[in-house]
Amino acid sequence: MSALRPRGTDVARDADPVVVGERAEGVLGRSYRALSVGIVSVVLLIAFEAMAVGTAMPVAARELDGVSAYGFVFSAYFTTSLFGMVLSGQWSDLRGPLGPLTAGIAAFAAGLLLSGTAGAMWLFILGRAVQGLGGGLVIVALYVVVGRAYPERLRPSIMAGFAASWIIPSVVGPLAAGAVTEQLGWRWVFVGIPVLVVLPLGLALPQIRRRASGPVGGPAPGPAPRPDVHPAVSPSPDGSPSPDGAPSGAHPAPSPAPAAATAAASAPVPPPPHPPSLSPRPSFDRRRIRLALGISVGAGLLQYAAQDLRWLSVLPAAVGVALLVPAVLGLLPRGTYRAVRGLPSVVLLRGVAAGSFVAAESFVPLMLVTQRGLSPTLAGFSLAAGGGAWALGSWVQARARVEPYRERLMTTGMVVVAAAIVTVPSVLIETVPVWTVAVAWAFGCFGMGLVISSTSVLLLKLSAPEEAGTNSAALQISDGLSNALLLAAGGAAFAALGGGAAGHTVTTAGGSGSHPAAFVAVFLPMAAVALLGAWVTTRLRERT
Repeated sequence: MSALRPRGTDVARDADPVVVGERAEGVLGRSYRALSVGIVSVVLLIAFEAMAVGTAMPVAARELDGVSAYGFVFSAYFTTSLFGMVLSGQWSDLRGPLGPLTAGIAAFAAGLLLSGTAGAMWLFILGRAVQGLGGGLVIVALYVVVGRAYPERLRPSIMAGFAASWIIPSVVGPLAAGAVTEQLGWRWVFVGIPVLVVLPLGLALPQIRRRASGPVGGPAPGPAPRPDVHPAVSPSPDGSPSPDGAPSGAHPAPSPAPAAATAAASAPVPPPPHPPSLSPRPSFDRRRIRLALGISVGAGLLQYAAQDLRWLSVLPAAVGVALLVPAVLGLLPRGTYRAVRGLPSVVLLRGVAAGSFVAAESFVPLMLVTQRGLSPTLAGFSLAAGGGAWALGSWVQARARVEPYRERLMTTGMVVVAAAIVTVPSVLIETVPVWTVAVAWAFGCFGMGLVISSTSVLLLKLSAPEEAGTNSAALQISDGLSNALLLAAGGAAFAALGGGAAGHTVTTAGGSGSHPAAFVAVFLPMAAVALLGAWVTTRLRERT
């Protein structure tokens, strides 16, 4: 993967030499403005989809008679995204991030259309799986773009920009999706979002092609040299290179003597030398692709076994573990699950933080709709303040003055996340006001803003340019795998305690549903996982 120590590499200088003269510019300076707006627009699309689709999901699951399979809706996305992340990492390192980014956005849109037109729960889940493949391709490619196109001093700022792009979707997304779901139907939430794909493509792709395309160490993006012009050595009149290697026309050679010219004319002309053979184009690492497929299939089998709690489910669970364990050990940095100091702990922390938070958040709208009788609009709006709070946390970690205290900030962030998760199920008690969820989740999102952006910054700092794609894929694999596994665990606990029956209690008079213990069994273990993350933050720096 990478040496487990910081490297003072400025990836952007390798991608574009003009960056040397752009040190004083920010992410919105003239040289970076179009690229920054373009890639933040891509994140804006993903954010709007997450907030809008999350709001419509409980209604879709109920109408498709799939509340008992609710966990599959989310874990299918994360499971296939694992394969997309590994593929995108290799694709980006070998040929640049432009290809995986374009293909990922196309798959993302196709998955939304498939889910929006589904007539059965399994088709809906299949659409989410296609969407996850696209999301995995996109997110890793974006990290490679940041690593190549921006100098190290600007990376915290662009990561903060990614977080800030969630603010508008977090406010507008739930309201718009709730209104569309109630007035037109949940399907329009899915089929309407792909229209937004055009803007990110138009803004981001030309700038990525100029600044970050092609393999690391390859020729800089731009027009190819003319085949008939040698860039450094010009031929002399007798066909041999000039002794001084001067460009053509810089030092005209004197005319040769007539005798020499006659002798040269009568001499046989040697055939032109064959062009040097081109080195073979680097190919994908098939072993890593097989491991990526194994990690996706293994996670999917574990998810299936967790949702179908019968003795027969032991077989797919065993096969899933057999596929998953060697794949994880082969794709993540050595020592990740032992929390070895440095890069392995950064990768582990990303999984612990994201997995615990996403697994808990996925059940918040369902709990509010089924247990407290909220409409989809109000249930989604309870999470609306989270986008601004997340952006605020990311903005705090991007300040230069807090850089020496980054690890302490991350510890604080994980403690706040754990406190938020453990507070949310208190609304299962009728006397606790529903707005408690909004307040608690805003604090949790602030903590996540401190942690997630910081893990991205630390990973790029610890990665050599040629390893940025592979290590970014490892970070996202940890993120996605933890999401899938913890969603599987939470979904299993939810189903085992009768959570699937909650869909029949949505319209009760008092808004209260049965089986509140099913939700408690999801939130409390996730809070414990978040506390584990607080310990991992103490192992991000190597001992000196």
